[in-house]
Amino acid sequence: MTWLLYGAYGYTGTLIAHLAAERGLRPILAGRDAGRTAALASALGLPHRVFDLKDAARHLDGVAAVLHCAGPFARTAKPMIDACIECGVHYLDITGEIGVFELAHRRGPVAASKGVMLLPGVGFDVVPSDCLAAHVAAALPGAARLALAFHSAGRMSHGTASTMAMHLGLGGAVRRGGAIVATPPGHAQREVDFGDGPRTVVSIPWGDVSTAYYSTGIGDIIVYLSLPTSLRLALRASALAGPLLRTAWVRSRLQRRIDAAPPGPTAEQRLRTRASLFAEAVTEDGRMATASLETPDGYDLTADAAILFAERVVAGAARPGFQTPSLLLGPDIVLACKGVRRRDATVTARE
Repeated sequence: MTWLLYGAYGYTGTLIAHLAAERGLRPILAGRDAGRTAALASALGLPHRVFDLKDAARHLDGVAAVLHCAGPFARTAKPMIDACIECGVHYLDITGEIGVFELAHRRGPVAASKGVMLLPGVGFDVVPSDCLAAHVAAALPGAARLALAFHSAGRMSHGTASTMAMHLGLGGAVRRGGAIVATPPGHAQREVDFGDGPRTVVSIPWGDVSTAYYSTGIGDIIVYLSLPTSLRLALRASALAGPLLRTAWVRSRLQRRIDAAPPGPTAEQRLRTRASLFAEAVTEDGRMATASLETPDGYDLTADAAILFAERVVAGAARPGFQTPSLLLGPDIVLACKGVRRRDATVTARE
């Protein structure tokens, strides 16, 4: 039994396929484009299958797990999840979309009844942040609020940019009292020191708004991203332009610009990029736990982490139902990824 990599010829899928081959692994490469799938499989000496998502259930025989890398996942996750549940195959993906995590959580009981695990988010978002959230939560039992923040100067791939364009104008999201609540885009702002001095971060609706709740039990969660002033202002202005940004005309023009750009950062650009993460848990009486994490470029971390989780699942680590990375393999599993360094949690008593 092995795992199947769907969307193998996309930017991130290709990184995963090459890294797997370098490590002597033999996943089945898959996608809907016959030519691109076969070409990549031939170059790497790996088996392959060609199928559309609507036919996925007919092509998962002999597969223990699917690593789904064909986004935007808001459109593609459900048919693959349904196929995996039908076929008794574990599901993993590299999404960072709140809606997909919530979908997987809702489908968790049905998956569990079939002995199937649903594990979305085995990439940069959310493996390092989920593990860091669980780490600070363990250091401060009873925490009521959780803040997570990201900083990276790396470039985006076509897939990431397309997903962001699809959600443009839809607003932000946080958790309050355990429920996901819609907010204006970039409604909250603060300073975070990632280790090189304070940076201004702004709230964003990333996947941890969903997953960190299931991983930690903390009911109030907000996620921030470090952005330059111009982009922070543009994000806040998008609240007024939301209806325009959601029109098909604007989105088609944005997508054409994305498609005309390079598929993603080069190997040299990724090598020069590091990402920093920060987590802060706070109790009602003001006690605080903070920790930080440094990783390689997000796409390299995604390839490494996705393979790590796929291999562990095939080896027997799967647990039926919905899982998050830290729930499945613990908050320290991120340290098994190459180039990851963590500054462990520091707990501060209230003043």
